[in-house]
Amino acid sequence: MPTIDVVINLTYDECLAHYEGRIANVRTRSVDGRWVIFPAEAIRRVVSRDGVRGTYRLSFSDGGRFISIVALTRR
Repeated sequence: MPTIDVVINLTYDECLAHYEGRIANVRTRSVDGRWVIFPAEAIRRVVSRDGVRGTYRLSFSDGGRFISIVALTRR
């Protein structure tokens, strides 16, 4: 299962826009500098009242479909 580590820095209001469906995808950078786009529904699993801030590991199926998100560090 492929994984990629990304840095996410979203405020609560930015997360709310994703949650409400106004924004369908999250675009962020991986720790090695690549751009990564994944479904906004993924952040629902890790959002707090401060938003989503830190480094996260995204897991994908061999076909490229999002499977999970796990916090590695939180700020």
